[in-house]
Amino acid sequence: MTTETDTKPVEQTEEKKEEVKDEVKKEEAEVNNAEEKADDKAEKADKEKKDEKKEAKPKKEPAPPKPAVHKLDFEKDVVYLYQFTRTPVLPSLSPYCLKVETWLRLAGLKYENVDHKMKYKSKKGQLPFVEVNGEEIADSAIIIKELGQRYNQDLDAGLSAEQRNVAHATISMIENHFAWVVKSWRTKNPAGMLGAYKMDLQQITEKKWPKPVLEFIFKLKFRRAAKKVRAHGIGVHKPEEIEEFGHNDLMVLSDLLGDKPFFFGDSPTTLDVVAFANLAQVAFMDKEVSYTLRDWMTENCTNLVEFCNRVKERAFPDWDDMCTNLDLNSHLPKPPPEEEKKEEEKAGEEKAKEEEKKDEKEKEKDDSEKEKAQKDEKEGEKEDNKKTEEKEKEEKK
Repeated sequence: MTTETDTKPVEQTEEKKEEVKDEVKKEEAEVNNAEEKADDKAEKADKEKKDEKKEAKPKKEPAPPKPAVHKLDFEKDVVYLYQFTRTPVLPSLSPYCLKVETWLRLAGLKYENVDHKMKYKSKKGQLPFVEVNGEEIADSAIIIKELGQRYNQDLDAGLSAEQRNVAHATISMIENHFAWVVKSWRTKNPAGMLGAYKMDLQQITEKKWPKPVLEFIFKLKFRRAAKKVRAHGIGVHKPEEIEEFGHNDLMVLSDLLGDKPFFFGDSPTTLDVVAFANLAQVAFMDKEVSYTLRDWMTENCTNLVEFCNRVKERAFPDWDDMCTNLDLNSHLPKPPPEEEKKEEEKAGEEKAKEEEKKDEKEKEKDDSEKEKAQKDEKEGEKEDNKKTEEKEKEEKK
C-alpha cells in the first residue's frame, strides 16, 4: 500500500511536466511562425520598394554599336587600303601588302592608301586589309578574290584549267616556302635588313627616341619573329641549307618564266602579281648590303630580275616618286598649287584655333589657381587676426 501511494504523486508530477513542455513548445512554434510571417512581410515590402525604385529609374539606352570600319567618310566603290609605310627602295616591306597594291593597279580599281601610322590591323589581326563601302575585307588572297568578283576583274580569265592548276601550285610554293626563306634571313639579320631597305626607324615610327633605342626594340621584335620562322619548320635548318631551298625555288620560277614577258604570256596574271611581290623583296635591296641569295639570283636568274623591272614599270610608273618622298598616294592627282596653298592655310588656321583654345584653357586654369591662392591667403589672414585677438584677450585677463 505504501509503495503505491508513494509512486502516484511522482507520476502525476511527471505528467504535468510533460504537459507544460508541450505547451511551451506550442508557444515557441507559434512565436516562430509569427516571426517568419513578419519576416516574409518585411521581405515582400522591401522587394516591392526595390521594384518601385527600378521602375522609377529611367532605363539606360543601349550604347550605339561601334563603327564597322575606320574610314567613316568613304566614297562609294573606292578601295581603302591599310598597309605598312613606304621605304626608299620598296613600296612595301610586306610581300602581301605589295601583292594587293600591285593587283589593284593592274586591275584598274580606284583605291587610296590610308595613312594610319601602322596603328590599325584587321579583325583577323593582319595587314593588309581593305575597306570598301563600309565593309572590311582581310587577307591578301581573300581581298583579291572578293574584289575581283565584285568588280568583275579577273586577271586569270584567259587561263586554261591546267594553267590555273600550275598557278595555284606555284603561288603555294612562293608564299609557303620561298617567302619563309627571305623571312629567315631578315629575322637573323635585323641590322642587315635595316640597311638593305634603308629604313629610318624615327621616320617610320614617328618617334624622336634615340636611334639605338629604336633599333634595340626593332631587333627585339625580330627575335620574336624568329620563333615563327622556327615554328614554320624552315628555321631549324642551317643558313646554307635554307639558301639552297631558295636557289631551288628561284630555278623553278626561272624555268617556268623562260623568255616570256609574264608567266603565261603577254599579260600579267595573279601568279605574276604574287611572284613580283616576293621577288621584289630580294631584287630591289640596296646593292651595298650583302645578301648572297640576291647575288645568286642576279647571276643565275637574270630573267627574274628583268621580270621584276617589267612589272615595276607597268604597275608602278610612279615608283621613284613614291620611294623618294615615301608618298602613300603618289598615284592620285595632286590639287593645283593654289588649292594646295588654300588647304595649307586652312590647316594653319585650324592649328592656330586649337592653340588659342589651348591658351584659353591654360589661362582659365591659371586664373582659377590665382583665385584659389588669393582665397587661401585671405583665409590665412583671418586665421592670423583671430589668433592675435585671442592672444590679446588672454593678456588682458
